[in-house]
Amino acid sequence: MATHEREITAPVDLCAPDGRLNPDAVGWSRTPLHRSALPGWGRRKKWEYWCVSTPTHLVALTVADIDYLGVVGVYLLEYGGREVSRTSLRPLAHGVRLPDTLGAGTGAAIGPVRALVQEAPGATRLRFSCDTPEGRLHGDLTVDLPQDHETMNVVIPWSADRFQYTSKHTARPARGAVRLGGDVLDFGGGWGVLDHGRGRWPYDTRWNWGAASGRTDGRTVGLQFGGRWTEGTGLTENALCVDGRLSKIGEELEWEYDPDDALTPWWIRTPGSDQVDLVFTPFHERVDRTDAGVLVNDTHQCFGHYTGTVHTDDGHPVAVDGLFGFAEHVHMRW
Repeated sequence: MATHEREITAPVDLCAPDGRLNPDAVGWSRTPLHRSALPGWGRRKKWEYWCVSTPTHLVALTVADIDYLGVVGVYLLEYGGREVSRTSLRPLAHGVRLPDTLGAGTGAAIGPVRALVQEAPGATRLRFSCDTPEGRLHGDLTVDLPQDHETMNVVIPWSADRFQYTSKHTARPARGAVRLGGDVLDFGGGWGVLDHGRGRWPYDTRWNWGAASGRTDGRTVGLQFGGRWTEGTGLTENALCVDGRLSKIGEELEWEYDPDDALTPWWIRTPGSDQVDLVFTPFHERVDRTDAGVLVNDTHQCFGHYTGTVHTDDGHPVAVDGLFGFAEHVHMRW
């Protein structure tokens, strides 16, 4: 089941000095190896998205710089209960700072939503605060990166001028707390998922993304699935992380779901093998629509549970039984 895609094993620059894609950067790696500085201005997309979940609640933090706009947002969901969201749009990304390369510095945002993303040896600390209708929201979380824990890192090459480097992390243990008004939500024993992105995108884009983390079948399992945006490039962002070991999936996945009724079950599978055969059953849909002129966002993100079977590179089956995660379909004009 080993992928046909080129595995990168040494540090490499994402871009040439003129800002175009470095051909040597095209491929995937088990740890972040790309130095992802993006010379120039105008079509650059830089972001950190974290989702930290427990069996009863989750919180998501977005810090993004897309050159002409900064986007900073916090989303809190108590399953079957409160749903709190706050987003700040910053013209010209004023007050938003992100390092070029993962682990090379601190991400920060000031304004109505304040955030600090600090890398430390073996962990990432996430702090954020903002006012909401439910009261002041504060978070202080630590997401650990166990030694030798592998991650999904890949460059998707649409062209020399349009490309994306993404570092997707699943099944990272989390701890800490979030306070909303006078209530404190404990995130001890939680799991963190990271979407780190650096690239230059086409203006109009659609994608699917799904991820999950937790314990199932006696294993620690992370699922990382993508769709649509990688088609025709020769690479995917699909992978399994089982007990910290990555299995890269070179097939484009088959996504079967009803975009007009996203709370019905989704089927996600590898069409040419039995490596992935899962049903995702949502219990909550988050709809996020933004129309800020040049930026139009239509996101449908569902939270729920994955059930079925996956196979690691060596063909070993892993039974997935109610693994918590999310799946989404997104249309962006940006």
